[in-house]
Amino acid sequence: MSETFDVERVTADDERYGVLAASFNGRWSGAPEYVLLPKTADEAVAAVQHVLDRGVRFALQSSGACYEDLIVNPDIQVIISASQLNSVEYDAELSAFAVGPGVSTADLYQKLYDGWHVTVPAGIGPPVALGGQMTNAGYGPLSRQFGHLVDYLEAVEVVVADSDGKARKVVATRRADDPNRDLWWAHTGGGGGTYGLATKFWLRAPGATGAEPADQLPSAPRELIVSEVVWSWDQLTEDAFGKLLTTFTAWHEKHAGVDSPYVNLFSALKPRHISAGEFLMSSQIDAATPDADRLLDEFLAAMAEGAGITYRVDARKRVEWISHVTAWADLGGDGWEGKGRFKAKSAYLRTALPADQVAALYRNLTDPAFDNPATLVEIAGYGGHVNTVEAAETASPQRDSIIKMLYIVMWATPEEDAAQLAWLRRFYADVYAATGGVPGRGGANDGAVLNYTDTDPLDPALHTAPIPWQELYFGAALPRLREIKATWDPRGHFTHALAVRGDN
Repeated sequence: MSETFDVERVTADDERYGVLAASFNGRWSGAPEYVLLPKTADEAVAAVQHVLDRGVRFALQSSGACYEDLIVNPDIQVIISASQLNSVEYDAELSAFAVGPGVSTADLYQKLYDGWHVTVPAGIGPPVALGGQMTNAGYGPLSRQFGHLVDYLEAVEVVVADSDGKARKVVATRRADDPNRDLWWAHTGGGGGTYGLATKFWLRAPGATGAEPADQLPSAPRELIVSEVVWSWDQLTEDAFGKLLTTFTAWHEKHAGVDSPYVNLFSALKPRHISAGEFLMSSQIDAATPDADRLLDEFLAAMAEGAGITYRVDARKRVEWISHVTAWADLGGDGWEGKGRFKAKSAYLRTALPADQVAALYRNLTDPAFDNPATLVEIAGYGGHVNTVEAAETASPQRDSIIKMLYIVMWATPEEDAAQLAWLRRFYADVYAATGGVPGRGGANDGAVLNYTDTDPLDPALHTAPIPWQELYFGAALPRLREIKATWDPRGHFTHALAVRGDN
């Protein structure tokens, strides 16, 4: 094996190393020997072959916006970063948009909008790139309106490793007659960094027709009506808080279908610990929706009526969609600055919040023994067009959920780690006590959200529920994902803590 090859290598003496090797979460650190920066698919093949030949522990990275230490930890010797694979082009042969995994969400939105006035229902936040979002089943504020991000994956180019340790690139498509179709399917929610290094995604709406690029993806909204209202804790009794959460989730259960006039409306209720004093509910609706202002007003009125108290209006305005979606939206209020360490947990919700979960949310968010306002439970609208796809069509089987929930706590120093982690873990276990401390399947919940990375379920001391951790994330897709893993990565070269394995 030669140590000379044409892929750029960034070592610790390079000023870029600190950024490329850094963790998104200040809890984690590592010191890889170097970071490889392939700029083409062929260079990506060379990079993968290089680490295979060396026999080193490596990690794949698109933006590095990972919540846990899957990419940055002391065991990782080399990082292969796809950050330079960030082009956005139209491929006339496939009638699809060819997009690199390293393109940030903000740049993807901007380039699609400027070039063709189209979009996809991806997430928000400049640090997030397409690679992790697509493979980990990301979603965004337009998902109720347009469906799941993975539903737009027409094809994927992947650098894989054969059983003899030889790296090669493969293109896999959604076509029923494609012999590589299983590899495409695995990239619709089966986890990033698990089957190979994705070097390109082709995006196209299912069933798209027409000859023009603008026909292949949904037209981007031009304008949104956005609302931000505030609930004050000093007005919220336990009964009022419970009614607000029940009203919000029951509304989404009622309006989860595509026939709802509210399908173009997205809202996220963001309760914080009582020490924050207040919390927000952020909402938006495509301004082109018939009677958009009235629909938003009716939704807000329903929330106030359900809680039995009013809210403070902090914002109600029309904004240009592209400017709004490419800006970094804060987590839901003040007090997050300087808090670089965090822990997150998650759940899908299929029905209105059960009474026991509502009670546990109130109990923990008003815990007098805890005093950190940098907390959040984001209860975000889901369903709509997401749920029009059959569960087995993609590796994202949660196709009857109405809400995604993100639990997060942030803090500043290592000395606070134990207390902050313990609080969030107790909180989460309390909410899902009826199903063993995690969101079960088949009842009110449908497991956890892979993109909100949480490695706690791998620890037997923390995960005592009867549901295996793999099923918590992958559900009914797990058996097929294991078969695909065994076929396409038989020696398990591409792996991390939450990766599907072919032998278990």
